[in-house]
Amino acid sequence: MIELRPFATLGHADHGWLRARHHFSFAGYRDAARMGWGRLRVWNDDEIAPGTGFDPHGHRDMEIVTFVRAGAITHRDNLGNKGRTEAGDVQIMSAGTGIVHAEYNLEPVETRIFQIWILPDRPGGAPRWGSRRFPRDRHAAGFEILASGRAADSGSFALPIDADAAILAATLAPGQTLRHALPAGRIAYLVPASGSVRVNGVVAATRDGLAIRDETQLEIVAQDAAELVMVEAAA
Repeated sequence: MIELRPFATLGHADHGWLRARHHFSFAGYRDAARMGWGRLRVWNDDEIAPGTGFDPHGHRDMEIVTFVRAGAITHRDNLGNKGRTEAGDVQIMSAGTGIVHAEYNLEPVETRIFQIWILPDRPGGAPRWGSRRFPRDRHAAGFEILASGRAADSGSFALPIDADAAILAATLAPGQTLRHALPAGRIAYLVPASGSVRVNGVVAATRDGLAIRDETQLEIVAQDAAELVMVEAAA
């Protein structure tokens, strides 16, 4: 089963400095049919104006992954972490028992991010933050694992999260086909950050969402040059 969620149907908010689209219920957007997908709870598509951002605020018991599509985001938190994550790269934050952080666009251009929240396997973990460079040409041959809590990925280059899930990215040339196995009991949620793709016959355009369940094999065909981000997780 593959459900297309067109970009135009997503929840949305416009705060002036922040334009946001919500794939799942978030803040003032509520849809009982879109409360999450497996362990995936939030997928926000945010556009942040230059010189603005999110002032200090707290989180707990959530794995938060930020994929930067354009520009850069600067993070600081009450644990003493500070870092700048730029386009194509990823930051993770395991909120655990609690963390207070701020995120700002200190660039002269708009920053665009996907922010993804995943429920942890167990509450009460130690909070932490991390960031890593993932040059786009590294995932031109297929999906690269950006962040993972799957046992099979332990010790890999992926950033660690405390959930049985993985965030993957791929960059496809026009006409390129990518095949990806989805084990039994796993779900996926795929969004083209750019371009369009056909997944098992279902076409998704830029920033559309595809909610995937009970598919053992994904055949992904690029309609044009495309960059994909996908979460694979326990159902």
